Amino acid sequence: MEVHFPPDLQARITERATQQGLNLDETVQDVVARFFEEEDRFAQAVKRGEVALAAGGSLTHEQVGDRLRRFLQS
Repeated sequence: MEVHFPPDLQARITERATQQGLNLDETVQDVVARFFEEEDRFAQAVKRGEVALAAGGSLTHEQVGDRLRRFLQS
């Protein structure tokens, strides 16, 4: 597989690879793998939310705010 990047993105990839001591292939493979892992985690979280909502589990606006404040304080 061959992938082409615009010069500015190619420079960022090269810089990141150098910082991490990896070659370009390893760097791009790592980024793509992490992207798909994050996409999978997000899809699973959405499904859990849909299941909870269907079961009657929901939060008020105030409860969401309280949770966010606690999360940001930790």
